[in-house]
Amino acid sequence: MIDVNELRKGTIFIIDGELYRVLEYHHHKPGRGNAIIRVKARNLRTGANIEKTFTSGERVQDASLDYHTVQYLYRDGDFLYFMDNETFEQPAVSAEMVGENALYLKEGMEVKLTFYEGEPLDIELPTSVDLEVVEAETAVRGDTATGVTKKVKCETGLEVRVPDFVKVGDIIRVDTRTGEYVTRV
Repeated sequence: MIDVNELRKGTIFIIDGELYRVLEYHHHKPGRGNAIIRVKARNLRTGANIEKTFTSGERVQDASLDYHTVQYLYRDGDFLYFMDNETFEQPAVSAEMVGENALYLKEGMEVKLTFYEGEPLDIELPTSVDLEVVEAETAVRGDTATGVTKKVKCETGLEVRVPDFVKVGDIIRVDTRTGEYVTRV
């Protein structure tokens, strides 16, 4: 059991048998009485978001999780397949659970997979990935007082706004946390 005061962004805990990851955490201490802790959390199994309010001193069940470094293999319909680098097992993860993160995955890429009681729950990407540009708009020349950007499509289907000089065939680095262009590689 962990005290609700220890909940921070990214912490995983259990309420009513369901696993939740903290997305936002706010601690409020009114003039009188106990502190109030407001948490916005995402259910790791269903993807639903909840907002929960606790009073200081309450406790929630902590979850013991296993983390494995895995290599992304391929996508087959609604499932993404990975290979554990130590045991060579190939867990399948639903594309719905991975969500938008699937647009950053390239074959052979190493990621960290979170397991709870043998069930894969969450994927942790590296902070940036290098992707090849396969489609690029033609940017209109004109007012260059501000940075001219255009939209490009990468090999995984991800669309990113990039500077005007990026063209088809270039490799660009994209920040996986924000989805923004970092640099041309």
